[in-house]
Amino acid sequence: MRILPLSSVRSVLFVLVVMASAGASFGQVAISITIAPPPLPVYEQPLCPGEDYIWIPGYWAWDLADEDYYWVPGTWVLPPEVGLLWTPPYWAWVDAGFVFYDGFWAPEVGFYGGVVYGFGYFGRGYEGGHWEHGHFYYNVVVNNVDVTIIHNVYKAPAATNITVNRVSYNGGEGGVKARPTPEELAVAHERHLPPVPAQTEHVQAARTNPQLRASANLGKPPIAATPKPGAFRDRAAVPATAAGAPYHPVGKGAATAPHTASGAARPGVIIHPNDLPARERPSPPNTGDPKLDQEYLQEQEKLFARQEHERQALQRTQDLDHQHLGHLAANAASMQELEQRHQQQTMHLQRRHDMESQRLQTRLQAANPAQPRPPSRPR
Repeated sequence: MRILPLSSVRSVLFVLVVMASAGASFGQVAISITIAPPPLPVYEQPLCPGEDYIWIPGYWAWDLADEDYYWVPGTWVLPPEVGLLWTPPYWAWVDAGFVFYDGFWAPEVGFYGGVVYGFGYFGRGYEGGHWEHGHFYYNVVVNNVDVTIIHNVYKAPAATNITVNRVSYNGGEGGVKARPTPEELAVAHERHLPPVPAQTEHVQAARTNPQLRASANLGKPPIAATPKPGAFRDRAAVPATAAGAPYHPVGKGAATAPHTASGAARPGVIIHPNDLPARERPSPPNTGDPKLDQEYLQEQEKLFARQEHERQALQRTQDLDHQHLGHLAANAASMQELEQRHQQQTMHLQRRHDMESQRLQTRLQAANPAQPRPPSRPR
C-alpha cells in the first residue's frame, strides 16, 4: 500500500454510516481530516473460546474528540441469533471523502469493500465456516480452533487468488477497487441486525485505550485481537507482529470541529427519519371482492397514516435532542454518541414499519391467492 504523503493528501470527510439503505439524503455529523485509514496490522488469531462464536476482524475507527484513528481489536463474538453471519465494517472513498460503513449481522455476508481482513474474510463472502443444524462449523484452514474441544470442524482450501496488501479502505487513491455484486447489495437491503451490545462496548473500550491510537502505536497496536469482547488484559490477547505499512500520524488540528449539515446529501446513509425514502402510498387492492377491497384499503390507509405520524414524532424528538445538546455546548464525542443512538432508533422504526407492511400484504395475498406476489430479490 502506498501511503499518501502529507503534502499531497486532500482534505476528506468522515461520516458515520450504516449499511441500511441507498440513495437517501441525510443530516450528518462531519469533520475534515487529512489522511486515509492506516493499513491493517499483521497479527495472529486468538484461539476460539467456544462453540458458535464468530470471528469479528479488527479495523481502524476514527475518534472525533481526539482527532485520531484507533484500532478496534479483532475478537470472537456470539451472534444475536443462530444462523447469522457478520459483515465487517469498512471505509470507502465516496465523492470527495472517506465514509465509514458499519458492520451488521445477517443470514448472508454482504459487501465489505473488498477489504482483505483475513481469517476467512478475503474480500468477498466468508470462508471461515457455516451454520448447519443450529451449530456453527469452523473451517480450521483459516480459523484457530482447538479440535479436541470443538468438534464441528472441517477443512476447505482458502481462496488462492488474493492480493494481501493490508489496504484498509475501498476506492480512492490506493484503495481496493472492488464493487458490490447484486447479491451483496441485496443482503444490505434485507433483514439484518446491528452489532450486539458486547461489540459496542468493545469499541468504546478501544476508543478510550490510549495504546490503541494510531498516533501512539504507529499502525502496530499492542492489542490486535482478543479472545472475547473487551478482554484487553486477557493472557490470550495478542499484539500485532508488524504494521501493515509505514504509518505517519497527523497532529492535532488536522480535523475541523464537527458540524451538523442538515439536508446535505450523500448516498447510502440513514441517520434520522427525514433521511428515510418517502413512503409510497400502497396501491388499492384488487381482489375482485369490492367489500374486501374496501376493508383492506381502509387498513392500508390507517397503517400508512400511523407510520407517517410515528416518523414525524421521532424526528421531532431527535430535533429536540440536537437542540438540547447544542445548549450544552457538547463535545465531538457526545455528538457522535447521539448520532449513533439516532441511527439505531431510526433503523429500528424502519424495520418495524417494514414488518407491519409485510404482514398486511401477506394477509391480502392469503385472502386472494390469485394475486401475483412481488418478485423476490436475487440471491
